Amino acid sequence: MIARKKEFYGGIGMIVAFFVVLAVMFMPVFKGHNALNYLDSLYNSISKGSAYYVPDVAKTTEGFRGKTVSVSLALDTDAQARQTASLFMAAGALVNNTGSNLKVSGDLATILAGCLKDADDMYHNRGVALSDRYGYPERQALFNWWTALKLMDKDLKAQKRFDAAKVISMVNSKAVETAYNYYRIEPQKIGDRLGTVIFSLIFYVLYTLWYGFGILFLFEGWGLRLEH
Repeated sequence: MIARKKEFYGGIGMIVAFFVVLAVMFMPVFKGHNALNYLDSLYNSISKGSAYYVPDVAKTTEGFRGKTVSVSLALDTDAQARQTASLFMAAGALVNNTGSNLKVSGDLATILAGCLKDADDMYHNRGVALSDRYGYPERQALFNWWTALKLMDKDLKAQKRFDAAKVISMVNSKAVETAYNYYRIEPQKIGDRLGTVIFSLIFYVLYTLWYGFGILFLFEGWGLRLEH
């Protein structure tokens, strides 16, 4: 038995409308994308606009000018070792390549400057500069930097050179990872898309409440109630 027909059918109507809107949201009607992909791209582009740390990181690395490091790196494959060797040599380091193992030495600030140059190009979507520079895909080049810096961090900690390890970790997290993750995303300022951002947040709240009240009216109209 339906206790309250008005609430019951009103709840059904709200739930049906909810799923109709949901179906539209999954259609490619937002510049060729569905709503979720469109908003994901929007928020990624906005966040990229405030995630450019390369200049600040470069200032910090300059404090290590004249400080030499010597590390041993065990890469996964011989091919990756050869690719990674090309990165260090372009950055002015001395490299001894034996199979999948590298021995790298050089001025730490100079090495990191080379890394930051590649990260900066990738952040600004100039990936072709890396592929031309090293002769293999740009994403792989930056991934090789990420791997090499992780191994350098580990080796320098074992040498108890914690200051050098710390700056390497910072370069990896604030420059290399950021550039890799945001590659090919065009940055935008939130002020330029403020209307869309506010609308999406308000819609999310109202859409969630819409579904919740639809369920509430449906079950209350059916005669179900929560009692203390």
